[in-house]
Order: sequence, then C-alpha cells, then structure tokens
Amino acid sequence: MSHPVSRAARRALARIHGDRKVEPTYRGFAEKNWKLVYLRHNKLHRARQLGKIWPHKEWKKLMADSEPVKVLFVCSRNQWRSPTGEAVFARVEGVSARSAGTASDARRKISVTDIRWADLILVMEDKHKSRLRAEFRQEVAYKPVHVLDIPDDYKYMDADLVELIRAKAEPLIFDQG
Repeated sequence: MSHPVSRAARRALARIHGDRKVEPTYRGFAEKNWKLVYLRHNKLHRARQLGKIWPHKEWKKLMADSEPVKVLFVCSRNQWRSPTGEAVFARVEGVSARSAGTASDARRKISVTDIRWADLILVMEDKHKSRLRAEFRQEVAYKPVHVLDIPDDYKYMDADLVELIRAKAEPLIFDQG
C-alpha cells in the first residue's frame, strides 16, 4: 500500500483505522535501556561527530604521531617554580616544555620568541599574567594563558611543588588536544 498523497486520503485512513495512539517506544524497547542503546559503535560514531577521541588508547596512538603540545611555564625569577614545571613535563610524551621569568634579573627572561613558540602559557600567579599582558599585549592576545595559583614557598623540585604543578597543569595541557 502506498502512502496517501492528499490530506483527504490521510483523514479517510485515520477514520478507518481509528485512534491508534500507542505509548511511544524507543527502538522496540518499552523504556530506554542505555546499555542496549549506546553500544561501542554508537559511542565511537558520536565521538567522531563531536570531534573527540575515544577511547583513550586511540588518543595515545595519535599523540605518538602528532606534534607535541608546547607549554611555557612562567614565574618571577625562573629559579624554582617554572624550572620545576619544565623538568616535570620534559619527560612526558606529547609535551614540549620551556620555562622563563618575568623579572629583569630572571635566569632566563621571557621573550617574544618564547611566547610565539608556546601553544599554552602557564603562569604561577596573577601578577605574572598581568606582566605578560602589559609587556607583550599583541603576542599574548590569542594565546591561552592560565594562572596556576602556586605561591613562591617552594624550592626547586620540592615534592609538594611537583605534586601541585602536576595536579593543576595536567588537565590544562591534556585538554588542549
């Protein structure tokens, strides 16, 4: 039987068949059973639509072939905090790290080249972000700059400092992809 073309034909069919309102079902199930609805191929398809990579094993394979995320750690004198951040992430796969300082007497003073090199800039305090915005307004305008809120109370590679930097920086770095 073909589909009724006109409105009158549809109404005539409705009169013949009567009121056929039934409880809505989802793909033949009385109620949604999420385990049956979201199978692995559905998840993979949806992840591809959203531009996400799922599962994480595939992410690791892609990260091995892709360009590393370039992270710039910034503190005042580039003495303890930012070099620690650089050392912690220097050994991480898929990450390339540098460190610099904002003070004039910093071991390695931040430059335009550093900012242009970086994909992500992580500063230790709000004052560092303000200095970057003041001195390098054009270069920092379209770069993600995040404040880690780590005070200047730690020595180089202090265990507490390493743990703090990992906890605060990892989500920012690995959400970049």
